[in-house]
Amino acid sequence: MGSYLCDYYLKSGDKVVCIDNLSTSSKTNIMHLLSNKDFTFLKHDIVNVLPKEFLDYQYDVVLNMASPASPPHYQRLAIETLEVGSVGTKNMLEIAKASNARFFQASTSEIYGDPEVHPQPEAYKGSVNCYGPRSMYDESKRYAEALIYAYRQKYNVNTVIARFFNTYGPRMDPQDGRVVSNFIMQALQNQPITIYGDGLQTRSFCYVDDLIDGIVKLVDSDEEGPMNLGNPTEFTMLELAEKVLKLINSVSELEYLPIPGDDPTQRKPVIEYAKKSLNWKPRIDLKSGLKETIKYFSSINKGVKN
Repeated sequence: MGSYLCDYYLKSGDKVVCIDNLSTSSKTNIMHLLSNKDFTFLKHDIVNVLPKEFLDYQYDVVLNMASPASPPHYQRLAIETLEVGSVGTKNMLEIAKASNARFFQASTSEIYGDPEVHPQPEAYKGSVNCYGPRSMYDESKRYAEALIYAYRQKYNVNTVIARFFNTYGPRMDPQDGRVVSNFIMQALQNQPITIYGDGLQTRSFCYVDDLIDGIVKLVDSDEEGPMNLGNPTEFTMLELAEKVLKLINSVSELEYLPIPGDDPTQRKPVIEYAKKSLNWKPRIDLKSGLKETIKYFSSINKGVKN
């Protein structure tokens, strides 16, 4: 998503400084921007203090998108995930504070945990296990939101928080372990489609272009959030698998595995706040978005069976 935001702001005539330690991302996503004189890339971990030349910039907007986001990544990088949500977020808030800039935080529907309220409005406090296999991500984001609130109250930093629900699209890491990339790659290779549990758990999938539109509108607004940004159309994992198999014309069979610990059974956003305040709602349906994502994954995986 960060690379899409870089694209947007550069096309709008802005100068962009992109900071990423590339722990879960690829420089490939920004290769087309490296020759742009208004684009600066720094390979750096925001947990560490930024080099002086970057601290000397005057920023208008600071968008904090930093964090592993898929279970295999944030479980592999558990300590790093907790650090980027705490120390990293504080460092970015300090930059926004010094520049009197608008600060945007990419939060998550994982704030709600395995919800006891369905669908999930922003006012729902969540049902999160703070000591378990997903806690490093959930608690990192929850702490970040609390830290942002404190900075807004104490220093009057102009902050806004968005809670993303499952997002997908081109430029995803095909091996990142999330359900859309898993299903597509398995189907392209005619390997078994891994279904955890009975496959009746649900998710709501938002195509990346829709989410970027929501982010930009939220940053440009006067809203504080937290605000849900996601697609309220809900699908079971079995329904998603069926759509992927049909679009790829794959012969993959379903393989059922035990459900991972603390895996949410349902996930669907209430987006009335975004509709009313931003005049925003997703426009790209799952079938259309999957087609574009499948096209992208096919293009970067040579020798894959279609």
